[in-house]
Amino acid sequence: MQFLLYLCGKFRFFAMTRLSVNINKVATLRNARGGNLPDVERFAVDCELFGAQGITVHPRPDERHIRKEDVYQLKSMVKTELNVEGNPTEEFMALVTDIRPTQVTLVPDDPNQLTSNHGWDTKRHLDFLKGVVNELHSHRIRVSIFVDPDPVMVEYALRTGADRVELYTGPYAELFNEDPKKAIEKYRPAAEKAHELGLGMNAGHDLNLKNLKPFIQAFPWTAEVSIGHAIVCNALYLGIQETIQEYLDLLK
Repeated sequence: MQFLLYLCGKFRFFAMTRLSVNINKVATLRNARGGNLPDVERFAVDCELFGAQGITVHPRPDERHIRKEDVYQLKSMVKTELNVEGNPTEEFMALVTDIRPTQVTLVPDDPNQLTSNHGWDTKRHLDFLKGVVNELHSHRIRVSIFVDPDPVMVEYALRTGADRVELYTGPYAELFNEDPKKAIEKYRPAAEKAHELGLGMNAGHDLNLKNLKPFIQAFPWTAEVSIGHAIVCNALYLGIQETIQEYLDLLK
C-alpha cells in the first residue's frame, strides 16, 4: 500500500481520453441522394455500440449535412454524450437550450465556411462569450470553446466561465506530416496553460490514426477528441466497428 501511495505521489494519472465520433459526413452522404440511406441516427447508435464514448454533430444554417430534426432525434437516442457544435446564433441557441445536450462547443463559423478553420478570439469577444456561457450553464449544459493553440486565448476562455476549451488541431495535423516534434511543441504552451488553469481540454480537427497517439501521449490530460472525417474515410476500408476499435486502442 505504501508503495502504491508513493507511485501516486510520484506520477500523475489521467483518465482515458474519450472518443466522440462526429457524424456530419454520414449526413452529407445521406443528403447527397435523398431518402434515409445511410440512416444517421442508426449510425450514431451503432458507433456507441462499437465503443464510441460520445457523438458530435455540427448543424449549420443551410443544413448541408446535419439537420435540426437530426439533432432532436439524436438527443433521444444517444446514450453516452451528445456534443453539439456551432456558432451561437439566435437559432443555434434556441436549438441547444431546447434539447440540452451534454456539451455545446462554441465555434466561430461563418455560414459559408466549408469547415471550421479558426478558433475564437476569446479576449476580444470576452463579454459576448460570457453571456452565452451563462445562458448555457443555466440549462445545465457543459460548455467548450473552440480556440487556436494560443495560451492567451485559453486564459481568456477560462474567464468566460467555460468548462473546457477545444484546441483546433488542423495546423497540428498539417505540420505533423512534415515535423511531428515541431507540431507537438507548437501546441505545448496552450495545452499546458489549460492544464495549469484546471480548464478541461478537448481537441479536434484532422486528427487521424497517424497523428492522434503522439498528441495524446504529449498531452494525456486531453478529456475528449472529436473525430469525423478521418473515421469515415478509414471506415470505407476497415468498416466502422474495426475503425472505432483502432481509435480506442490508440487512446489507451
